Amino acid sequence: YWIICNFRGSVTQGLALEVGETVQILEKCEGKGVFPASYVHLKKAIVTNRGPHETVVPLEDPIVTEVTSTLQEWALLWKQLYVKHKVDLFYKVRHVMMELIDLRRQLLSGHLTQDQSRDVKRHITVRLDWGNEHLGLDLVPRKEFEMVDEDQISVSDLYKMVRHTCSHTGFMTALMDTRHGEPCRVPVPHHLLVNLKSFTYNSIGEDTDIFFSLYDLREGKTLSEKFMVRLNKNGGPKNPEKVDRLCALFTDLSNKDMKRDLYIVSQVIRTGRMLLNDSKKGPPHIQYRRPYGCAVLAMSDVLQTISELKEEKDFVLKVYTCNNENEWYQIHENIIRKSSTKYTAPSTNYGLIISLQLLRGDMEQVRRENPLIFSRGVAITRKLGFPDVIMPGDIRNDLYLTLERGDFERGGKSVQKNIEVTIYVLYADGEILKDCISLGSGEPNVPEHRSFVLYHNNSPRWSEVIKLPIPIDRFRGSHLRFEFRHCSTKDKGEKKLFGFAFTPLMREDGTTLSDESHELYVYKCDENTTFSNHALYLGLPCCKEDFNSCPNIPSSLIFQRSMKETFWISTQLSSTKLTQNVDLLALLKWKAHPDRVMDILGRLRHVSGEEIVKFLQDILDTLFSILDDNTDKYGPLVFQSLVFIINLLRDSKYYHFRPVMDTYIQKHFAGALAYKELIRCLKWYMDRSAEVVRQDHIQEAMRALEYLFKFIIQSRILYSRATCGMEEEQFRTSIQELFQSIRFVLSLDSRNSETLIFTQAALLNSFPAIFDELLQMFTVQEVAEFVRGTLGSMPSTVHIGQSMDVVKLQSIARTVDSQLFSFPESRRILLPVVLHHIHLHLRQQKELLICSGILSSIFSIIKTSSLDTSVQEEVEMMVESLLDVLLQTLLSIMSKSQSQEAVRGQRCPQCTAEITGEYVSCLLSLLRQMTDIHFQHLMENFQSKDELKEFLLKLLCVFRNLMKLSIFPRDWNIMRLLTSNIILTTVQYLSPALHKNFTEADFDFKVWNSYFSLAVLYINQPSLQLENLSPAKRKKVLDKYGDMRVMMTYELFSMWQNLGENKIHFIPGMIGPFLGVTLVPQVEVRNIMIPIFHDMMDWEQRKNGNFKQVEAELIDKLDSLVSEGKGDENYRELFGLLLLEKIEQETWRETGISFVTSVTRLMERLLDYRDCMKGDETENKKIGCTVNLLNFYKSEINKEEMYIRYIHKLCDMHLQAENYTEAAFTLLLYWELLQWDERPLKEFLHYPAQTEWHRKEGLCRKVIHYFNKGKCWEYGIPLCRELAFQYESLYDYQSLSWIRKMEAAYYDNIMEQQRLEPEFFRVGFYGRKFPFFLRNKEFVCRGHDYERLEAFQQRMLGEFPQAIAMQHPNQPDEAILQCDAQYLQIYAVTPVPDSVTVLQMDRVPDRIKSFYRVNNVRRFRYDRPFHKGPKDRDNEFKSLWIERTTLILTHPLPGISRWFEVEKRELVEVSPLENAISVVENKNQELRTLISQYQHKQLHGNINLLSMTLNGVIDAAVNGGIARYQEAFFDKEYITSHPEDTEKITQLKDLMQEQVHILGVGLAVHEKLVHPEMRPLHKKLIDQFQMMRSSLCHGLPGLDKSGSGPNTPRGILATHGPMSPESFKLMHRHRSATPVLTPVRNSSSSLSSHNSSEMGNVGNLLILADGMVVEHPEDFYRMQVSEKRDSQRGNAFVASLSSSSLSSTHSAPSQMINSAPSTIRVGSPSLPDKYRHNREMLMLLPPHRDRPSSAMYTNITDNGQPPNFQRALFHQVIGPCKPCSDPNLSVAEKGQHLSMHFDAFHHQVSDLPPALPARSLRKSPLHPIPASPTSPQSILDGSNSNLSGSASSGVSSLSESNFGGPASSSDPTASRTDTLESVPSSQAWTTDQEDLDSPYQPVRYSVSEPEVLDGVKPPPCRSHSAPGGVTPAQDSLIGQSAAPPPPAPRPMPRKISQPIIAATKDEQAKVAWEHGIGEE
Repeated sequence: YWIICNFRGSVTQGLALEVGETVQILEKCEGKGVFPASYVHLKKAIVTNRGPHETVVPLEDPIVTEVTSTLQEWALLWKQLYVKHKVDLFYKVRHVMMELIDLRRQLLSGHLTQDQSRDVKRHITVRLDWGNEHLGLDLVPRKEFEMVDEDQISVSDLYKMVRHTCSHTGFMTALMDTRHGEPCRVPVPHHLLVNLKSFTYNSIGEDTDIFFSLYDLREGKTLSEKFMVRLNKNGGPKNPEKVDRLCALFTDLSNKDMKRDLYIVSQVIRTGRMLLNDSKKGPPHIQYRRPYGCAVLAMSDVLQTISELKEEKDFVLKVYTCNNENEWYQIHENIIRKSSTKYTAPSTNYGLIISLQLLRGDMEQVRRENPLIFSRGVAITRKLGFPDVIMPGDIRNDLYLTLERGDFERGGKSVQKNIEVTIYVLYADGEILKDCISLGSGEPNVPEHRSFVLYHNNSPRWSEVIKLPIPIDRFRGSHLRFEFRHCSTKDKGEKKLFGFAFTPLMREDGTTLSDESHELYVYKCDENTTFSNHALYLGLPCCKEDFNSCPNIPSSLIFQRSMKETFWISTQLSSTKLTQNVDLLALLKWKAHPDRVMDILGRLRHVSGEEIVKFLQDILDTLFSILDDNTDKYGPLVFQSLVFIINLLRDSKYYHFRPVMDTYIQKHFAGALAYKELIRCLKWYMDRSAEVVRQDHIQEAMRALEYLFKFIIQSRILYSRATCGMEEEQFRTSIQELFQSIRFVLSLDSRNSETLIFTQAALLNSFPAIFDELLQMFTVQEVAEFVRGTLGSMPSTVHIGQSMDVVKLQSIARTVDSQLFSFPESRRILLPVVLHHIHLHLRQQKELLICSGILSSIFSIIKTSSLDTSVQEEVEMMVESLLDVLLQTLLSIMSKSQSQEAVRGQRCPQCTAEITGEYVSCLLSLLRQMTDIHFQHLMENFQSKDELKEFLLKLLCVFRNLMKLSIFPRDWNIMRLLTSNIILTTVQYLSPALHKNFTEADFDFKVWNSYFSLAVLYINQPSLQLENLSPAKRKKVLDKYGDMRVMMTYELFSMWQNLGENKIHFIPGMIGPFLGVTLVPQVEVRNIMIPIFHDMMDWEQRKNGNFKQVEAELIDKLDSLVSEGKGDENYRELFGLLLLEKIEQETWRETGISFVTSVTRLMERLLDYRDCMKGDETENKKIGCTVNLLNFYKSEINKEEMYIRYIHKLCDMHLQAENYTEAAFTLLLYWELLQWDERPLKEFLHYPAQTEWHRKEGLCRKVIHYFNKGKCWEYGIPLCRELAFQYESLYDYQSLSWIRKMEAAYYDNIMEQQRLEPEFFRVGFYGRKFPFFLRNKEFVCRGHDYERLEAFQQRMLGEFPQAIAMQHPNQPDEAILQCDAQYLQIYAVTPVPDSVTVLQMDRVPDRIKSFYRVNNVRRFRYDRPFHKGPKDRDNEFKSLWIERTTLILTHPLPGISRWFEVEKRELVEVSPLENAISVVENKNQELRTLISQYQHKQLHGNINLLSMTLNGVIDAAVNGGIARYQEAFFDKEYITSHPEDTEKITQLKDLMQEQVHILGVGLAVHEKLVHPEMRPLHKKLIDQFQMMRSSLCHGLPGLDKSGSGPNTPRGILATHGPMSPESFKLMHRHRSATPVLTPVRNSSSSLSSHNSSEMGNVGNLLILADGMVVEHPEDFYRMQVSEKRDSQRGNAFVASLSSSSLSSTHSAPSQMINSAPSTIRVGSPSLPDKYRHNREMLMLLPPHRDRPSSAMYTNITDNGQPPNFQRALFHQVIGPCKPCSDPNLSVAEKGQHLSMHFDAFHHQVSDLPPALPARSLRKSPLHPIPASPTSPQSILDGSNSNLSGSASSGVSSLSESNFGGPASSSDPTASRTDTLESVPSSQAWTTDQEDLDSPYQPVRYSVSEPEVLDGVKPPPCRSHSAPGGVTPAQDSLIGQSAAPPPPAPRPMPRKISQPIIAATKDEQAKVAWEHGIGEE
């Protein structure tokens, strides 16, 4: 039953059903069942295989079943098209599916006729094939629209069907075409449908006749009849019934016609007044037919369009009028040739609107396919003359008459006449024949016709064609009469008759009027003349020929000929009943002239073919009656005539008359005695073929052989029937003798005679056609013997010439295709000779295509009769004769197809692929027919093992090629599966022979290797990978063939086991192929094959004591196979499981287990790598994967080649991502593997064959180039030195010069170009869903330039869209580590550089130091402040601890990746006291450095930086900074409770004392350098300093006013040890009792948290910055910066936590500081409002990156602007280079640049490198690059990175700005301010001797020592002109002065904002000062 409605199964025990499913009902119950009975429809079906797995085959048309299953398959794919955005195809497929459903419904309705049903099926199959092709489904081979069962036909036939289905041609048609040599294809005629839509140019106002015809310009003649349309004066059809029916079909246009230069010509004739615009000319009641206009349309313009369309297409034809009516007859030609002077174009573009459509096929087919056209009453418009193909039943009798022209006398008139011709057709009795004149199709016939009138023309040229369809019985005796009238235009308007002409239609001899032009005599008459007695003029001569035949005409007749007037007509007869041929008439009436018979027969050859086929039966009867009359006399001539007629019917034009001939022979032929003469003549012709030179007549006889035999056999049958079988023996003898003659002709050596070749060819071509006739009289065996003898008589050599080879094989092919060959008894006789000839040709590789056709025919016949026992013998015969040569042929073809050569011996340019397919199908057909007996005989027939070996190698090689070469396209799945099945069966038959003959002593590696290779290729075939098929298709394949991979795997495994000791020969060669097999995703195949690896390991262990080869090969191949997409996680597990299980029992267990574990780990990495590469993964993932794999190859399995390959893959990825530094470090890995040797290296990857030295040099240059692009010049310099050393040792001075210049350029770049410092982020990947190389690991990642925490976090979440961001920095618990999810934990960390000497050196410019701070770093840290014990509310520093986590990486950053795994974590707690020591010590170091730089003029000129720094420290100290430490740690209670801290307390005291002394020195320096207008500030600083000292004196014994005492601090310039990583910096707030963090960037510093859900939990955890974590809101309260600053307090300087780990490396731009974006997936915590405006909070916090830090930081107001006082200071720093002067800035931008975040200017001033002291320039070179960071040992350790410059967006962070930071420059190419070029030579190289001896000025620690400061004299206004804070080198003691150098361009900061400030410096300082102290 068929489900017709969905049922949801809602009842108890209900069965859910869907439309289209089938159900078999076992029991029907009255009550409630499992579904309602009305939901199903009974469908008849056959149930086979009854039981649990029944098969139900519905009893319906198979094509309906196919449509059903196909639509179900399409439905799934169709939806996928929409998902994949293939919308266009989606809608097309939907349309086709709807059509299929509709067509299926029509088929199921059962109301179609056979023709209609066939038509519907054709439409269905076309649509099914289209859909399958576009949806990528398999091609379905069909026979008569139904799917074929491949089991029922031979492989050759299946191949042909598939190929022809593929090329969209029917199989049966193709089979007919290929199997018959006759040119029997009937040309398909074309038909042109013309439909007149309207005549819009109808301004005529009169009735019009429009004539359409087809015109051939090249030949200058009309090709078709005319189609006539009559319109009334309104432009509508004259006949109302014809509305919308004005259409004609121009029929029977051949291909040749379509190639002509065709035009549609339309002539418009009006009926009305003589002159259109002159109403006087003629009365209105007299109507004249007058020419009006003409239109043409070139078919060449529209043919392409209408050929492609299946519907009508509209065209507009302009109607042109004729300028001169004399030219009317050729107006169409003038228009075509564009002779524009002869016609007038219409004033508008309108005209005739017609539609055209091109139809193909014979008329019956066209009528059937287009019923609508014919229902409209279409006018059939035929060609003038016969079409190319004359159908036997086609009866025509049309005479086409053309009124050409006339010459008439003027007749005494002053003007010429207006002549009208009236035409009548009259019968012999004078009666006018009605309806025998047709003006054109589309209108009824008329009894008379009046021609159109040409105005005032005595020599009119009409060229008007009319058709005379005269009945055949009225033709004889009828004549035409032409009456000539003058049409007067006077008032009466009468038409006066003045003459006539006539012509009979048939001559006296019975022939009709000939097809030519006829000049007729014109006879005078007047208007009163009546033609009542036609006999009066019929006796007169009508034309010149007539006059000559009857010269004596009396002159007294009533009609006199007008001697000067003539009239021309031409005629053309298209008749199947009448002839114009005298010879033909004479033959048909031969008895009238028996004496002329010989001549009549001889003249038959000259009669045209059309005439002969029209009278075929009459002619044949005549010929045989002549033969009966006198056989001896007329026999040869009748024979020749018969041959002529038979050959005439071979012409394609008359091919359709062959059935007429057949019918005649069967039903009308009565020549019972004719056979004797025909046999005699035929034999006589054949016997003479050896002697005669001209053999045309013999060849003609050979070509007519088929019909001659038909006449012979039919004649004999008639004779036998009449005489009861008399003379039977004589007949048989004569036939045998005839065959002897045939054999004689064929056996002649024709190499020297071309004519003989043609004779033999003609005979061979005709020969197979006589078999059917012979079978009527002889038995099958007899005929077979005749044929065998004939075929055997052909020369067996293939040297007789290629053309003869072809003919011979075609004859054999037709023999095989004949009915005779289908009989088993005849095949037994004929097969050996056929195979013999094919074998010869295949051996010579000649005529392969024809041979394959013969073979496929043989296999087709054998397959259809394979049940017969005789077939086994035939197969045996074919195996012996063909198998070997077939294999050889295939190997030859395949090798040629691979080299794309044309196959030798091909006549047609067939593609090699087609030939290959043909021969493959032949071989498969043969193998499929072979049984085990055949294989057994085959094996026994080999004489030696060498022969067997050769055969096996050939066969296996062919099979391998079938797997490798794509012989069959991807969608030929049926062919591919069948091929696989046949190969599998063959291999199963041959395996025993291989095992039996080639193992143990006779082992042959080549055969076995070939076998294994085939098995591997077979299992890996794409067509057998069932996992890729749809479930329905997979089930279909499994049901039919099973899983052939598994069968072949069993076969392979069994053969491997049979090898025994010889297995060692296949190690390691077969490891890769077998590994490929195990990677097939089929569990059974894997289970069978994986243990083979254990076997291999075992055999190698036995032989070599290890299994290194297996190991190496397995790893190599695994890499390439997995990267190709093979293998999966299940395979990895199964591989390990199966092998470990096997290895457990072995003695070499440990090494085995280690190896297997290593391989499974490699597989993990390879699978991760592949997944990353094939997916749309980000570069980071791909790079991480590759690094992981690369390290594995190096460290764990030591595969150098694979390692190097992955180095280059990784390098390419880095280059793609523009990670140039990482790319350089990656290539360095390969560089390190190479030596500076001359050892030659092979070509590898993209490297050519070269020496190792050259490869290393090339690599070195490339690495240096990448370091340069990554701005890591410090890493490039040692490589430059390395190359320089090599060049120097080789004396290659050119290269040496180049590399030295490059090195120098790198030093310049270090000093000149800006580099941004990157940020670093710690990322944890937790959860089992991460790839193996990330799973549950933590990494530190080097951020991109300008990348902040939010951006990085978003990037990571973008790369792992499924990941959840963790909202705390704590280590995750086990549950998170093991869950099936992805968790990301991200926060910023601070780099901790290893102790690098350069960082301790005071005078090294910061842009040099900054590189070492962030490069070659392995340690990173982040801090978390917390309170231990109860918190002291008065002074919380007592309990404020720091938890410091240090992360140590596996490799330093930068390296071969932007991130490396954390190797070790270290956690330490820093006590409050240690924290304080670090902060104070850091601040002291910073002050020392700054003061030293001012003392030694490195920052000479502008002291604002010094002012601000001193102010910040002193102000904070006075208002509670250091005092808080005193309170906290110098308290007696603290000292007694912490006796262990005594030493540290002492250290803090020392540091505080030291700070006081340093401040004193700083103030002394400040006093000497301060600007007069800034004196009030200095005074304020002195006062506050005194307050600070006095406040500290109470707590610090020994600190007196002079600063002397027992605890003398260290010298300000004393050398200190390396700075402690734990050092801290001090941050103060002016007049605030409590420390506070200034400022905090909520946005970029915090860990992720969800704003909405987490704000309520702020109390639990707040994350501030790069690892600074506060557990309680109170801590955060104390750390919160007050966002609103009092701008009136200009002297409020804040000692910012410049490098604190609480802040990230770079601050956000000013506009980001107070507003954190909340758009990322995890938000940052924001602060409660109550904490936002606390201005009295201060806090001591740890430092950032251990740099000397400036204590001067700006306050930020609400809008991110610095207070006015700082603005003024800032302007002083900037000097005269105003931002407004930048020509590249717009007014708006200039304004922006003026309002600048102070922190940015702070970098700007302090980061410029100091000028080189003159002394150092005089005495010593520049300091060398320190060894540790730049020596090869330290930089070639795998670390890499892009160096970024120091500041984000050109603006450094408020929270990290420090004096030592690098410059922020928007112009990376800004010229240096510290080079010699910027210093005049007079200054650069002159200095005092004292300066040489003492590089630094002595510094004392007491303010009371003024001499120290006296020497430091400020140069007058030097600060205004010095470039960017740099002063020229000069001796300040002697006071030399020189003109300062021109100021260098100031590097502009990026994203700077700065308020508009006062115009002059004095005003600025004044304003600043007033603002600063105003509130005080």
